[in-house]
Amino acid sequence: MNLVTLLPFIVLIGAMFLMTRSAKKKQQAAAQMRDHMTPGTGVRTIGGMYATVKEIGEDTVTLEVAPGVHAIYAKNSIGAVLEDAEYNRIVHGAGDDLTIDTPVVPDDASSLTLDKGDEADAPKLDLGKKDEPKADEPKATEAKADDADEAEPKDGKGDGEAGAK
Repeated sequence: MNLVTLLPFIVLIGAMFLMTRSAKKKQQAAAQMRDHMTPGTGVRTIGGMYATVKEIGEDTVTLEVAPGVHAIYAKNSIGAVLEDAEYNRIVHGAGDDLTIDTPVVPDDASSLTLDKGDEADAPKLDLGKKDEPKADEPKATEAKADDADEAEPKDGKGDGEAGAK
Protein backbone atom coordinates (compact mmCIF):
# COMPACT_ATOMS: atom_id res chain seq x y z
CA MET A 1 0.00 0.00 0.00
CA ASN A 2 1.22 3.43 -0.72
CA LEU A 3 1.01 6.54 1.45
CA VAL A 4 -1.73 8.24 -0.65
CA THR A 5 -4.26 5.49 0.18
CA LEU A 6 -3.48 5.60 3.90
CA LEU A 7 -3.56 9.40 4.18
CA PRO A 8 -7.41 9.77 4.53
CA PHE A 9 -7.46 7.14 7.29
CA ILE A 10 -4.60 8.84 9.16
CA VAL A 11 -6.37 12.23 8.95
CA LEU A 12 -9.64 10.69 10.18
CA ILE A 13 -7.96 9.02 13.16
CA GLY A 14 -6.15 12.28 14.02
CA ALA A 15 -9.40 14.26 13.93
CA MET A 16 -11.14 11.72 16.19
CA PHE A 17 -8.24 11.90 18.65
CA LEU A 18 -8.43 15.73 18.80
CA MET A 19 -12.23 15.71 19.32
CA THR A 20 -12.12 13.19 22.16
CA ARG A 21 -9.26 15.07 23.79
CA SER A 22 -11.19 18.37 23.83
CA ALA A 23 -14.32 16.62 25.17
CA LYS A 24 -12.29 15.09 28.01
CA LYS A 25 -10.86 18.51 28.88
CA LYS A 26 -14.38 19.97 29.07
CA GLN A 27 -15.55 17.13 31.31
CA GLN A 28 -12.57 17.58 33.62
CA ALA A 29 -13.18 21.35 33.84
CA ALA A 30 -16.87 20.75 34.68
CA ALA A 31 -15.97 18.20 37.37
CA GLN A 32 -13.42 20.58 38.85
CA MET A 33 -16.01 23.38 38.88
CA ARG A 34 -18.49 21.14 40.70
CA ASP A 35 -15.84 20.21 43.24
CA HIS A 36 -15.48 23.88 44.17
CA MET A 37 -19.11 24.03 45.33
CA THR A 38 -19.59 24.70 49.01
CA PRO A 39 -22.79 25.22 51.02
CA GLY A 40 -24.00 28.77 50.49
CA THR A 41 -22.64 29.02 46.95
CA GLY A 42 -24.95 30.26 44.21
CA VAL A 43 -25.33 27.97 41.20
CA ARG A 44 -27.17 27.79 37.88
CA THR A 45 -28.53 24.43 36.79
CA ILE A 46 -28.34 23.19 33.21
CA GLY A 47 -32.07 24.00 33.02
CA GLY A 48 -31.38 27.66 33.82
CA MET A 49 -32.62 27.74 37.43
CA TYR A 50 -30.66 29.76 39.98
CA ALA A 51 -30.39 28.33 43.49
CA THR A 52 -28.21 28.23 46.59
CA VAL A 53 -26.31 25.08 47.61
CA LYS A 54 -27.41 23.75 51.01
CA GLU A 55 -25.86 20.27 51.22
CA ILE A 56 -23.46 18.31 49.04
CA GLY A 57 -23.68 14.53 48.84
CA GLU A 58 -21.62 12.00 46.90
CA ASP A 59 -23.63 12.21 43.66
CA THR A 60 -26.35 14.68 44.65
CA VAL A 61 -26.62 18.24 45.85
CA THR A 62 -29.47 19.83 47.82
CA LEU A 63 -30.43 23.24 46.47
CA GLU A 64 -32.60 25.92 48.03
CA VAL A 65 -34.64 27.12 45.05
CA ALA A 66 -36.77 29.53 47.10
CA PRO A 67 -36.75 30.50 50.76
CA GLY A 68 -37.58 27.29 52.64
CA VAL A 69 -37.95 25.20 49.46
CA HIS A 70 -35.27 22.53 49.02
CA ALA A 71 -34.77 20.21 46.06
CA ILE A 72 -32.29 17.41 45.44
CA TYR A 73 -30.41 17.48 42.12
CA ALA A 74 -27.72 15.32 40.57
CA LYS A 75 -24.29 16.94 40.65
CA ASN A 76 -24.12 16.64 36.88
CA SER A 77 -27.11 18.99 36.58
CA ILE A 78 -25.09 21.96 37.88
CA GLY A 79 -24.21 24.07 34.87
CA ALA A 80 -22.21 26.83 36.58
CA VAL A 81 -20.98 27.78 40.00
CA LEU A 82 -21.42 31.54 40.32
CA GLU A 83 -19.46 34.09 42.30
CA ASP A 84 -21.38 35.76 45.13
CA ALA A 85 -21.50 39.16 43.39
CA GLU A 86 -22.81 37.69 40.14
CA TYR A 87 -25.38 35.49 41.91
CA ASN A 88 -26.70 38.45 43.95
CA ARG A 89 -26.83 40.65 40.84
CA ILE A 90 -28.85 38.06 38.89
CA VAL A 91 -31.16 36.75 41.60
CA HIS A 92 -31.64 39.70 43.93
CA GLY A 93 -30.93 42.54 41.51
CA ALA A 94 -28.31 43.90 43.88
CA GLY A 95 -25.85 46.28 42.33
CA ASP A 96 -28.00 47.25 39.35
CA ASP A 97 -27.19 50.73 38.15
CA LEU A 98 -30.44 52.68 38.05
CA THR A 99 -28.87 55.76 36.42
CA ILE A 100 -29.16 54.19 32.98
CA ASP A 101 -31.36 56.11 30.55
CA THR A 102 -34.48 54.06 31.17
CA PRO A 103 -37.91 55.63 31.18
CA VAL A 104 -39.36 56.28 34.61
CA VAL A 105 -42.95 55.19 35.16
CA PRO A 106 -44.91 57.78 37.14
CA ASP A 107 -46.89 56.82 40.23
CA ASP A 108 -50.05 58.46 38.94
CA ALA A 109 -51.47 59.37 35.55
CA SER A 110 -51.38 63.15 36.08
CA SER A 111 -48.15 63.53 34.12
CA LEU A 112 -49.62 61.56 31.23
CA THR A 113 -52.53 63.91 30.59
CA LEU A 114 -52.31 67.00 28.38
CA ASP A 115 -52.46 70.50 29.77
CA LYS A 116 -55.12 72.91 28.46
CA GLY A 117 -52.53 74.64 26.28
CA ASP A 118 -51.35 71.34 24.79
CA GLU A 119 -54.85 70.28 23.71
CA ALA A 120 -54.96 72.82 20.89
CA ASP A 121 -51.64 71.57 19.48
CA ALA A 122 -52.46 67.88 19.78
CA PRO A 123 -53.86 66.24 16.65
CA LYS A 124 -57.37 64.88 16.94
CA LEU A 125 -57.79 61.20 16.16
CA ASP A 126 -61.15 59.79 15.17
CA LEU A 127 -61.20 56.34 16.73
CA GLY A 128 -64.90 55.79 16.15
CA LYS A 129 -66.22 53.38 13.56
CA LYS A 130 -67.97 54.47 10.42
CA ASP A 131 -71.62 53.61 9.75
CA GLU A 132 -70.82 50.07 8.68
CA PRO A 133 -72.74 47.21 10.29
CA LYS A 134 -70.97 44.73 12.50
CA ALA A 135 -70.29 41.25 11.20
CA ASP A 136 -73.08 39.68 13.25
CA GLU A 137 -75.66 42.38 12.40
CA PRO A 138 -77.54 42.14 9.07
CA LYS A 139 -77.20 44.96 6.58
CA ALA A 140 -80.02 47.53 6.32
CA THR A 141 -81.62 45.92 3.22
CA GLU A 142 -81.54 42.46 4.76
CA ALA A 143 -82.96 43.76 8.04
CA LYS A 144 -86.04 45.18 6.28
CA ALA A 145 -86.69 41.89 4.50
CA ASP A 146 -86.20 39.83 7.65
CA ASP A 147 -88.46 42.06 9.72
CA ALA A 148 -91.39 41.85 7.30
CA ASP A 149 -93.46 38.72 7.89
CA GLU A 150 -95.01 38.86 4.40
CA ALA A 151 -91.70 39.06 2.58
CA GLU A 152 -91.04 36.25 0.13
CA PRO A 153 -87.74 34.38 0.29
CA LYS A 154 -85.25 35.14 -2.48
CA ASP A 155 -85.71 31.72 -4.11
CA GLY A 156 -89.42 32.45 -4.76
CA LYS A 157 -90.57 29.36 -2.93
CA GLY A 158 -92.62 29.57 0.22
CA ASP A 159 -91.46 28.58 3.64
CA GLY A 160 -92.13 24.95 2.86
CA GLU A 161 -95.53 24.78 4.51
CA ALA A 162 -97.44 26.06 1.48
CA GLY A 163 -95.94 23.37 -0.74
CA ALA A 164 -96.93 20.66 1.72
CA LYS A 165 -100.68 21.50 1.49
